[in-house]
Amino acid sequence: MRDAFGGVANLAIIVVFLTLVSGYLAFNVNYTKAFRVKNKIISTIEQYEGQCEVDPTNDCHLEIQSYMNSLGYNAPNLDLKDEENGAKWDCGDGAGYCIKKIPMNSVQVGSTQDTKDRAYFKVVTQINIDIPIINKILPGLKIFQISGDTKPIVMK
Repeated sequence: MRDAFGGVANLAIIVVFLTLVSGYLAFNVNYTKAFRVKNKIISTIEQYEGQCEVDPTNDCHLEIQSYMNSLGYNAPNLDLKDEENGAKWDCGDGAGYCIKKIPMNSVQVGSTQDTKDRAYFKVVTQINIDIPIINKILPGLKIFQISGDTKPIVMK
């Protein structure tokens, strides 16, 4: 009887260990996808000089969506509500990422005042963890979001 209990206990330990390792590997794969998508969005916004709204007819958005589809990245429930400096998040409908344009004040360059319209963009992507129990317990956990900023862009 003692050996049978030891076998069940060992099997339970092995199952828990395999579950933890599998979950860790799945999280790392999804984290890498979200990080790569964030970097691509930032470089694409800089390439298009800030003319990148989350709009299905925008070339910038289409390039980003094409990249996301090639990676297999999706985060359909990403929707951010907070405002800062009058700037709102542009998340689109099921885009999988959000962009916020944050205007900058004029810059002092030498002895002259540079009055060009400058802004930088904040980008947020989400690590897609589609485990129903975790999604019910922690629906709005921001630790599963990755954010980044562009360089200041002179707007046209």
